Formats: sequence, C-alpha cells, structure tokens
Amino acid sequence: MLNGEIRSKVDALWNAFWSGGIANPLEVIEQITYLLFLKRLDDLHTLEENKAARLKLPQLERRVFPEGRDPRGRDYYDFRWSRFKHLEAKEMFDVVNDHVFPFLRTLGGDSSTYAHHMKDARFTIPTPALLAKVVDMIDGVPMEDRDTKGDLYEYMLGKIASAGQNGQFRTPRHIIQLMVELTAPSPRDVICDPACGTAGFLVAAGEYLRQHHPGILRGPELKEHFHHHLFHGFDFDNTMLRIGSMNLLLHGVDNPNIRYRDSLGQDHSGEEEKYTLILANPPFAGSLDYENCAKDLQQIVKSKKTELLFLALFLRLLKSGGRAAVIVPDGVLFGSSNAHKTLRQILVEEQKLDAVISLPGGVFKPYAGVSTAILLFTKTNSGGTDHVWFYDVDADGMSLDDKRTELLPPEKLGPVPRTALSADDHAKNNLPDILARWTQRDRAERQNPRTAQSFCVPKADLAAQGYDLSLNRYKEVFHAEVAHRPPAEILKALGQLEAVIQQGMKELEEMLK
Repeated sequence: MLNGEIRSKVDALWNAFWSGGIANPLEVIEQITYLLFLKRLDDLHTLEENKAARLKLPQLERRVFPEGRDPRGRDYYDFRWSRFKHLEAKEMFDVVNDHVFPFLRTLGGDSSTYAHHMKDARFTIPTPALLAKVVDMIDGVPMEDRDTKGDLYEYMLGKIASAGQNGQFRTPRHIIQLMVELTAPSPRDVICDPACGTAGFLVAAGEYLRQHHPGILRGPELKEHFHHHLFHGFDFDNTMLRIGSMNLLLHGVDNPNIRYRDSLGQDHSGEEEKYTLILANPPFAGSLDYENCAKDLQQIVKSKKTELLFLALFLRLLKSGGRAAVIVPDGVLFGSSNAHKTLRQILVEEQKLDAVISLPGGVFKPYAGVSTAILLFTKTNSGGTDHVWFYDVDADGMSLDDKRTELLPPEKLGPVPRTALSADDHAKNNLPDILARWTQRDRAERQNPRTAQSFCVPKADLAAQGYDLSLNRYKEVFHAEVAHRPPAEILKALGQLEAVIQQGMKELEEMLK
C-alpha cells in the first residue's frame, strides 16, 4: 500500500497539472507514463553497463541510448533519466521537449510492446516547473519495489475514475479481483482481454499467479511464458494501450502482448481458439453497422449489439476447454430478440454455462446505473451444462449511491478480506461468500431452495423458460419477506424493472425503424 506521503505527492501533482492547464485525466496519466518509460530505459541501460563491467566486456551487448550526439547536437547521454533529473528546470524542459521525445518516437532499440506504443509520444507538459515536480515525484518512489510502483500507478488510474466521463474505462478493482478468484488462473494459461483499457484484469491475473503460484518466475520455461506469452490485450484507443502496457510493466510483466485491434472488426483472423481464459468487461453501450463487423461473428449471432457480438467473439477466441468470466448488462439475460435467445441457447446447449452472478445496480455508479451480471462459462462445443449456479449479490462492500462509500474497514473489503466477516459484515460485503459458495456449486449448493441468496437451476428449467437467465425468473420469495425487504433490495428490483422497460423500448424502436 502507498503511504500517506506518496499519496499526498500524487494529489499535489494532480492539482499542479490542473492548474497548469491539463484538465484531461487521461492526458495527465499519459504524460506520467512517458516519463516512467524513460526511467525504465535508463534502468535497462544501467543493467547492461553493470553486466559489461562485471564480465569485463569491451562494449555493451544491448545499448539503449546510442553513443554520440543526436541530429540537433545534444549528447545522447543527456537523454538518460539519471542525467536529466539533475538539470535545472529550464534546461531539463528543453532537453526532454526538444531531444528526448523525438528520440522516444524513433526508438528501435527496445523491441517491447512499450516501445511500439510510445512511437506517437507527444510532450504536452506546459512548464519547466511542472516537469520538475513530476520528475521529483517519480524519482522519490522506490521503483525497484514492484508492489509500490504498481500501487502508485493504480492510485493514479483511480484518478481517471473520479474524473467523470472517463470512468467507463475502469471496472471496480474488487469486482475484477472477484472474477480472477472465480476463474483461478494457472501458470500455463493464455489470458486475453479483448477490451483491455488500462489492463486491470490482466494485472489482477498476474498478481493472483504471483501469490498462488510463486514458482512461476523460478523456472526458465514458466518465467518466459509469464513475461512474453501469458498476457494478451486488445484496444482501439492508443492512449489506453500505452497506459495498459505501462500498468503491466509496473506490476512486473516484461513484455505483454498489448495491441491495437478493433476486436469486433474483420482483423481478428489468427486469433481463433488461441486463449484458455478470457476476463473482460466489454463496452455495451453502442451498436455497430454490419459492414464494420466481422462476418464470422455475425454467423454466430446476427445482431448490431456490441454486448452480444463480444460474447460471440469470446466463444471464437477460446480454445476448447477454455473458460471465461465476463460482465454483461442484464438485457443479455432476458432480451427477447432472436439474437438474444440464440446466444443464450448456445451458451446453455452447446457450451457449459457455469454461473450467473447478478450484481447490484449501483456497482458502476456514478457513471452508469445499469444492472449487470457476471457470466462464467466454459467452451466445450459439445454441451455440458447440467445445472447453472445463480447468486444474487446485494452488497459489494460499498454504498450503491453515487458516492460509493466504503461500508467496512479496509481489512474486511474485497473478495478475500484479511479479517473474517461476521453475519452483519456479510450484509455489507457478499463477495467472500460468493467465493465460498462457488466451490460448493456442484455439492451443497444443489440443495439450496430458490428462496436462498444462491441456488442452482437445472438445464431443463432453463430450456422451459426459453433460456431466460435472469435470476428473478427463478428466484422464489416468501410473501412475508417481500413486506420487509430492505431498501437496498427494493432499489435493486426497481433498477431491474427499469432495465426491462428500457430494453423493451429499444426493441420497439428497432421494430418501428
């Protein structure tokens, strides 16, 4: 965890950017990302120098900063972080703006994904004083500590979520951790997020592997797989690619495969049946024209709705036996169009649908109040659905209003709290209970009545209901309970009703077009 001093430095730095005229939080993160990358390059060059000195080599095997001067007459030695950080603010600004960034855009010595994403780097820090503040702040963080520098970047990314309209790039961290714990990544998995944004799912999967499989970085084969072949992410926003790549780097992944790609477009050939695990919260606000969408996805589900097309994409990307945990809007669960029904039938009859976890309507507030669910399924191409496990989440540890205030102490939050929860605590944070019951879904959970918070529904019942996957279709509530339901449950039910009405209105509008 970051200490209060570093947090206060970041907050002060953020305010300095705002007062300096950079109000877009993504631009702030982007500028800091460039400087973090420069510091990494200097660290790599220093390692090569130490290696050459230790082995008494006449020259460096791999030189990041060339010898001599750049086309504008500045010594390349001055481009190194360890050099320009000591310069007076005005000279530092001139060196970084006029020399370092042009060098960064043409960098060929580093073949990593980071170098590829830095080729369009633009320096927009407006004043020497602000640049000096940023450099001092970054230099004051112990960057050799993976946890500290990772937490630093996560804290800065949290600023995006608090900045209003850009919050859609951020899935709440505790929901990400829940989905990772449910899928339990293994050292030999090949993980993909086709709408990766800031790479939160990939980072959480990497942290899970370090914690549960500490030997992954000891053997050369698994270490190579971890750093170069395990993590894959797509996005069509270059800023997000830069931020996501740096997020993984600062969490100890040397060279993840983070690429520019329109996941729903025609250019995903070669990706079919390549991944063993998909973790994603794809965008589900828009529609696509048929002309811009991959034809093989339209063969699975004929629709313009991105949430349905992404589910079809996941089935295309997964290897047989591969599994997925993805967030979908509630409309996917009960939508009445042919595309909705067809996709749900495919998940139940042709694949193995494992679980539907219904999330509270306020999880993504203040940016969206739409009700969502987590779908967990395994690709088999031969069926396998016996029972589907349903869980009705009432509380995720935070208030469900726009403020999203923490309801419990930090040690009792998240899916794996450091302190055991009491019954009263459970009413405020259901996530640990989800994990405990998930492991019993094929045993004790089969006996739960449908009045319980979690229960199983046999495939025959799903088919009889037209493959409707909305939890309320199967949940039974005693009349006595209804009269005394807590306000949070009533608000959740109203939110689901509103989602049904909105979905019906959209479908009616499409029919009238």
